[in-house]
Amino acid sequence: MRWIIWAITVVGVGLPGCATRPEDVSATYVSPLQYQNYNCNQIGLEIGRVSRRVAEVSGTQDSTATGDAWALGIGAILFWPALFFMIGGDHEDELARLKGEYEALESAAIANECHITPQLE
Repeated sequence: MRWIIWAITVVGVGLPGCATRPEDVSATYVSPLQYQNYNCNQIGLEIGRVSRRVAEVSGTQDSTATGDAWALGIGAILFWPALFFMIGGDHEDELARLKGEYEALESAAIANECHITPQLE
């Protein structure tokens, strides 16, 4: 019985420290007004830059989330010091901001009647 209570406590304490999967990170609002003076070429270049950065940060975030899941599983079942490996490396805030920038750039492209192919999915 004690073991079950201990395992529930470890999972309850460790779970909030887990990194979020990139696909579960919501975009934060970024105003499209900052891009209102951009021409279509500039918007396209900026969308490309943001898309590349989103892909890079998403990969890092996914690795962090996977590592956290493994550490939580090992820590809860076998070796509680493994939970210390869950500390740090979360890029959720940056990823949310980048997704917001991408949405703002899409809005600016629509407002300027630019025909830019979406690159982020």
